[in-house]
Amino acid sequence: MPTSTLVQTLLDEYGTAARERLRQYLRGRTPHQELYELVADYPERGGRSLRASLCLASARAFGASASDALNSAVALELMHNAFLVHDDVEDESEERRGRPTLHLRHGIPIAVNVGDALAVLSLRPLIDNVAGLGSQLALRVLEEAERMARESVEGQALELWWRQRNVVALDESNYLEMVLKKTCWYTTIYPIRVGALIGTRDGVDLDRFLRFGFFVGAAFQIQDDLLNLVGDAWRYGKELNGDLWEGKRTLMLIHLFNAANEVDRARLARVLGMPRADRTSEHIHWVRERMEAYGSIEHARQVAHGLAGAAQHEFSLAFAEVPDSPDRRFLEALPAWVIERA
Repeated sequence: MPTSTLVQTLLDEYGTAARERLRQYLRGRTPHQELYELVADYPERGGRSLRASLCLASARAFGASASDALNSAVALELMHNAFLVHDDVEDESEERRGRPTLHLRHGIPIAVNVGDALAVLSLRPLIDNVAGLGSQLALRVLEEAERMARESVEGQALELWWRQRNVVALDESNYLEMVLKKTCWYTTIYPIRVGALIGTRDGVDLDRFLRFGFFVGAAFQIQDDLLNLVGDAWRYGKELNGDLWEGKRTLMLIHLFNAANEVDRARLARVLGMPRADRTSEHIHWVRERMEAYGSIEHARQVAHGLAGAAQHEFSLAFAEVPDSPDRRFLEALPAWVIERA
């Protein structure tokens, strides 16, 4: 089976299982039904379920059953959607998974409360782990979840600070530090660690997965940022060029600022310093054209490929003793998949 087919097959299988269990946590909540209908909105819009699938695949690769890790995977999906609702408010985004964002449809106060509800609901599956995993292992999973959430909000704080203060003196290392915390911890590092934690019953050093999770997660984020510029609008499901409208400090934008001449750099700083509402299509077109002219997009592609290659090497170290299985092959195929996806 081709690796891309294997990855998609397991994403479909594990994503379906996670969504069905997630619905069980949202069913039967008749009081405040309007709230829970909105809570289900983003999860029901679909998505790849990458995080849940990584959690389940890692657990199974280390010998657990999928059911052992399903609650932890569902908790992560709920937290992921909480982050998405809040991110959309913070970024003033207009589209999520092919539809208007929650705050555009229902207003910021309601959207913020829905995000809060999703975050609170993510605790229940972790508490329910006690019945299946025992109190000690369930507590270890909860400790991992706390660190993941803390790393993620610290990374988001970095990005918001850069935009609020119009910070432009950034380099690649600043970007990768932010991505490590904001993206990698909850997208790749945590689900792999918690899956291995469950699969080995806390019998493995979880730090051995940090480098693989970082490299594959960073490649995933850069590819996501590239798709925001060059992806197919229907398949991408979010606002094309949205990162430029929002002034996000992507790798391409940081490269552009450092590569540009003095005149272009000054103009770019002015554009980035504007509120989103004051930016025009002409501003966005100019920034996009400058990225092409200075090779920023191609640079980001090369960095993503380099990170994916590093992830492949780290996989061979972190999973050297794990026996062959579809789940191990799924994890091994991820570095290539993250940069080939459209």
